[in-house]
Amino acid sequence: QVPVVESGGGLVQAGGSLRLSCEASGSTFDEDAMGWFRQAPGKEREGVSCINWSGGISYYADSVKDRFAISRDNAKNMLYLQMNSLKPEDTAMYYCAALGPFDDCSPLRLQERSGLDPWGQGTLVTVSS
Repeated sequence: QVPVVESGGGLVQAGGSLRLSCEASGSTFDEDAMGWFRQAPGKEREGVSCINWSGGISYYADSVKDRFAISRDNAKNMLYLQMNSLKPEDTAMYYCAALGPFDDCSPLRLQERSGLDPWGQGTLVTVSS
């Protein structure tokens, strides 16, 4: 697994925006599909979004579609999640993780990875109403 460090979380009012960052180390980042996940208190971890190795393919869970945007900068080994129109139900710890090689971005792959370790320390997003 690609070691990662997530950042950018914080406290924001409903309707606000945040941009999460994920710094990945290792030499395979630019060949890996990457995903964002979240885990709310008392709930299981869920896949939010993923992107393929080139950035040309992405997927969003219905709960965040049209509000969140995933992107990556392979030259910097960085993954991002722009979160707009935030809702209280978006409150969770957010994690990023490698999914697999190249185009391995799909709802099924997100679901599979959500149940596996390891994970980074995550970044906490709290949306107040």
